[in-house]
Amino acid sequence: DYAEIPSLLSKAKITLLKLKALTPTPTTPSSLLLLAREVFETGALLSIRAKDPAAFTRYVHQLTPFYELPSQRLQPSGSEKNKITGLYLLLLLTQGDYAGFHTELEGLQLREGREGDVEKDRYLGYPIKLERWLMEGSYDLVWKAMASREVPSEEYSVFSEILTSQIRNEIASCSETAYPSLPISSTKNLLFLDSEGAVVSFAQNRGWLIKDGRIYFPNQSLKGNVDEEGNEKQELSAMAIENTLGYARELETIV
Repeated sequence: DYAEIPSLLSKAKITLLKLKALTPTPTTPSSLLLLAREVFETGALLSIRAKDPAAFTRYVHQLTPFYELPSQRLQPSGSEKNKITGLYLLLLLTQGDYAGFHTELEGLQLREGREGDVEKDRYLGYPIKLERWLMEGSYDLVWKAMASREVPSEEYSVFSEILTSQIRNEIASCSETAYPSLPISSTKNLLFLDSEGAVVSFAQNRGWLIKDGRIYFPNQSLKGNVDEEGNEKQELSAMAIENTLGYARELETIV
């Protein structure tokens, strides 16, 4: 029973504590190492399903010394290592901790080998690709990945809502930079909102002006002369918006 798992996990951790197996030591038997890893992995995945990032992060830190053991001490087979590591990368991404993301990724590449090999893994490759597309402003590719079978497992879907909100705000900022105004209908597609009413609500929260079926970005009127760097940023923002709008139009055609 799913409801009983937290209680069972607590009992298992107490048992591991009594057996001095909460952290690996040179004298810890392999059988106990395997048991401890399974307990912490179960706890980590349960924390994700419970939407408890703090508990998940604690489990990741508890698992790290087990994942660093040589295969002679603890066989990697049967482990959820890549799934949990990928989820941790995704958590860092949704928290906007790009420095932590790259630190974790660099350590992973050092342990696992070449960068390409890490990205080929379905669990690890997913957050790596999302981060790259977010940095490029390729929001259309992020939408596609989150809406497709590319999502590696049910646990990864937990972060979709957080990422969706994050991307909406990124696109909103790009829109403010790239255009003086947009039609409400285009903004609805651009932000992947369900209705024009939702667009109006979002616009009001951003302090945008709504008039005659269009949304006006007040920041534009404050910018005055734009320098060369500003022009380049404006062009990149416009490109990101056009790509996302193109994907939204594709979806409308399919529907």
